[in-house]
Amino acid sequence: MKDDTFDLSNTPVHLGLGATVVPLEPFDGMEWYERYGERFASDGVEGRLVSMHTFAKPWATWEMHPHGDELVLCVTGRIVLHQEQADGTIRRAELTAGQAIINPPGIWHTADVDEPATALFITAGLGTQIRQR
Repeated sequence: MKDDTFDLSNTPVHLGLGATVVPLEPFDGMEWYERYGERFASDGVEGRLVSMHTFAKPWATWEMHPHGDELVLCVTGRIVLHQEQADGTIRRAELTAGQAIINPPGIWHTADVDEPATALFITAGLGTQIRQR
């Protein structure tokens, strides 16, 4: 039997229509999201990107997913997530291992870490937008 295991931190997956799971090429920068969006556009708002990233420093950008919720699960370490509310106020949430939060559609968010931390993301990726912090 062939070993079909893979490391989610290097190989994100797309959860698609028809209950499919498609392993993807390794993340190589913000342009990766554009290629991902083009490849799976036909899944519309129902497609989900599942990825796991380790961060050693604060994010350099804000991001926003206009078409669906994003689940953020802290796997290791401590992450401070910042969500910009519609009125411009910033909601701050501290996550430690095992804790999760939802980024609602249309809410800009970013994160800070003061030591390496890993998080699992389940994202409605269609139309994701990025802006500098």
